[in-house]
Amino acid sequence: MEENFTTKDKLVNTYGFTEADFNQINQHGIDLIKIEAELAIFQTGIPKMYLVRPAKIDDGILKLSENEFKSKSAFFDQKKSTLKLKKFVPASGAASRMFKFLNEFLNDFDHENETINAYINRKKDKNLPTFLAGIEKFPFFEEVKSKVKSLVPDYYSLESHEKSYHFIKTMLSSDYYDFANKPKGVLDFHKYQSHIATPVEEHLNECAFYATSNGVSHLHFTVSENHEALFREIVNNVKEKVENRTETTLNVNYSYQHKSTDTIAVDFKNQPFRNEKGQLVFRPGGHGALINNLNSLDADVIFIKNIDNVIQNHIKEITLYKKGLAGILLEFQEEIFAILNAIERQEFQENEVEKVVDFMKSKLNIKVRDDFQKFTFEHKIEFIKTKLNRPIRVCGMVKNEGEPGGGPFWVRNAKGNLSLQIVESSQVDTNDFVQNEILSKATHFNPVDLVCATKDYHGNKFDLTQFVDHTSGFIVQKNNKGKELKGYELPGLWNGAMAKWITVFVEVPLVTFNPVKTVNDLLKPAHQPQYEN
Repeated sequence: MEENFTTKDKLVNTYGFTEADFNQINQHGIDLIKIEAELAIFQTGIPKMYLVRPAKIDDGILKLSENEFKSKSAFFDQKKSTLKLKKFVPASGAASRMFKFLNEFLNDFDHENETINAYINRKKDKNLPTFLAGIEKFPFFEEVKSKVKSLVPDYYSLESHEKSYHFIKTMLSSDYYDFANKPKGVLDFHKYQSHIATPVEEHLNECAFYATSNGVSHLHFTVSENHEALFREIVNNVKEKVENRTETTLNVNYSYQHKSTDTIAVDFKNQPFRNEKGQLVFRPGGHGALINNLNSLDADVIFIKNIDNVIQNHIKEITLYKKGLAGILLEFQEEIFAILNAIERQEFQENEVEKVVDFMKSKLNIKVRDDFQKFTFEHKIEFIKTKLNRPIRVCGMVKNEGEPGGGPFWVRNAKGNLSLQIVESSQVDTNDFVQNEILSKATHFNPVDLVCATKDYHGNKFDLTQFVDHTSGFIVQKNNKGKELKGYELPGLWNGAMAKWITVFVEVPLVTFNPVKTVNDLLKPAHQPQYEN
């Protein structure tokens, strides 16, 4: 109680908090110490990550042949009957970025006085021509076109650019389809001969292929509370069909990003930002908040994949590499558990230390102190146990082809310790020539293709919140009804939130990475039907 009182006192004296503020914070379920810590972060700033070098093949990234992947996949298949498998898909984000260039077009296009071609030339817009050239290939084309015909009486007499304008307007209108404000997971992504599929359906299908044990598959979506009904409706409509086709029982559940993980916003003087009613403003803490959702899952192996990284074709190839990553995870876990059990039974011998340390360094990318050999045997055992008794993640990495986003790097922390991390460009001081050079030399990219083990060698769940690097969040600039503010995002789910896990990076082929960042990505071969129209 005294600590909370001290914190409350400081918030009143330093930031002018009122009883109304404390009531608001309490309703949000946020601890005052957390508020104080976040406000301190805005004052001091977040230290940038210190990159030592990019992770590369044979220096932090494992490269396997297709036959080796088949062997790892077979090992996973051999073991999975004794395991509970789950697939975890963060799916709460709206599709606003996916349609950003179309919203900009509607806001800036002078419908009365210019053609779409004139707009394209004026804005030098490269995305809109691609969208218009492929418009008939989008899975939602026929439905939206039909709606436009019913709304526009003289549709057939319109010039083609007028038809395109009404198509885009109807597609994004809150009165009709409102695509940009819906979550990506419920949008039409893939056209099949018999139906049109959403990412939700494709994830159900994938789950049945590689995350199934004893005929049962578990899929978990994190969703925003106001969109859960949309997800449930799709699952209810397609679940039985997918189950029959794959001969799998699918269990689907949902969770929300906890409101207690929201973070306080500040103005540009680092004082609490207030809205027009004088209330504090809280923002979602970013996908790093989902470490709490992941922490609540009970599974032996958890596959993590983004909602928009689904594919219409090549499901067998995707399955091979996902199972292969899981096989690598289980092989390493078996070896780790054998070492930890031997230590616990006091059967671990001093002459085994060198072999275990070599395994830690060469296979698990765990750096060992230079003076390790001077440790006593007991101290060596304690070090090994501390380093190995952690959650494990095996992360697929694809060759870098210029996609924006994070990549694998060797990073040195404030204590001088070297480790493998997934780093976003925003975490790096790009004004530092050397750091920028290291960033630019990344050979691989993080597609968010993880397989995780979150239980210890006794079968108990780790408390994942104990393995977060709390110094690796993000300060972002945002807008609230026209006013600029600064927000704090928690360490990213696969960045700082997993910073202290055992981490193994494995190269996977580009066929496994097919994100839909803009609507035009749906025109790529991975998202187009292979049958003749």
